[in-house]
Amino acid sequence: MPKVSMYTTAVCPFCVRAEMLLKQRGVTEIEKIRIDLDPEQRTAMMERTGRRTVPQIYIGDTHVGGYDDLAALDRAGKLLPLLEQ
Repeated sequence: MPKVSMYTTAVCPFCVRAEMLLKQRGVTEIEKIRIDLDPEQRTAMMERTGRRTVPQIYIGDTHVGGYDDLAALDRAGKLLPLLEQ
């Protein structure tokens, strides 16, 4: 299973929902990058993703996007294949 990383903050309901969905799909470990604790990480996230909101989720080197993007990927049947690479 590829590494899963997620830019997040302490109080983010969409981050919690994304984590729950990933765990339901078998992900046991998520690297959480807290942008509220480290302003440099927020800058890095915006440069890397072109987005300002959290969560921003990566599966391996693939930028999935936020929770809505993750859920849409799952509904389309494309999340599990991405997790199985």
